[in-house]
Amino acid sequence: MPLLIQKRGLDRLNSTAELFDKHPHLQDSARAFRSRPLVDVDPKCLLYVQQREFAATTPADDHVSVLGSDDATTCHLVVLRHTGSGAVCLAHCDGSSTWSEIPHLVKSVTSLSKVSKEGRLELHLIGGFNDESKTSHNLSLNILAAFHKQKEDIHLETCCITEMNDVVVDGTHRPIVYGIGVNVKTGDLFPSSFTHKGPAEELRSARTFTGGQMAELYDSSRGRVKIGPCEWSSNLDIAFWLSQNDDTILKYLSTSPMAEPPHFVQHMKSTIKFLLEHPDSDSLFPGGQPQLYHRTEAGDWESAVQS
Repeated sequence: MPLLIQKRGLDRLNSTAELFDKHPHLQDSARAFRSRPLVDVDPKCLLYVQQREFAATTPADDHVSVLGSDDATTCHLVVLRHTGSGAVCLAHCDGSSTWSEIPHLVKSVTSLSKVSKEGRLELHLIGGFNDESKTSHNLSLNILAAFHKQKEDIHLETCCITEMNDVVVDGTHRPIVYGIGVNVKTGDLFPSSFTHKGPAEELRSARTFTGGQMAELYDSSRGRVKIGPCEWSSNLDIAFWLSQNDDTILKYLSTSPMAEPPHFVQHMKSTIKFLLEHPDSDSLFPGGQPQLYHRTEAGDWESAVQS
């Protein structure tokens, strides 16, 4: 079935401007969403989702109360929720493989909603801005088209993307909302930013930096974060970037150099240092097994033993 807006199928789109012209209520909801203040989230109840990751869970989860992600410039943050079961998925999509990623997101929510006889799938999209290369615009259209191809009815509720998430600061276009959280218990969606991005932040960043594809981060049935195994080979050439100035790193390692958050360059450098310290990815995954993490009673993520 098609992607639905106010219970009507989405028409073929040539631009996001056309979408907002045809559905002005989406503009209203986007303005309302982007005007909300940033919400502080307790790291002890948070599961942070990095670029090219997704996580899904239900209100019955005793370990995770908020799914969150930020640092999205041209990237889009995708939230899919079933109103009957309360099952919710958050993904951080960068356009690397949109058409193959979206079915996994839908499956992650529907598989957690099988016992629910009522309810519907609701979609919330946040991210992108009016970047010069139109990377955001193209990703917006591709995500909408990919959801339109799914067999399930999916209702688009929030669409704060591209031009509706754009602001000009000192002559430069930037996103208004860089990050969001979703309350697993209530489904409430809100702008947010995060300082704690674990567990294993550098390992997960290295996976994406070396070309890893969209990965499911979380096993909600066991309350475990699962990472890898990942594969990369030694590449000493990347040490070159550690000697470059910030402007050079931004120019070549970002899709939107003028719009990145202040910590982007340091994040890139720490990821590269991690890869240089671990040139052989196999050493991080003994026996080819993933790294597992579970939440302690104190609310921290710690390494879990395989079972």
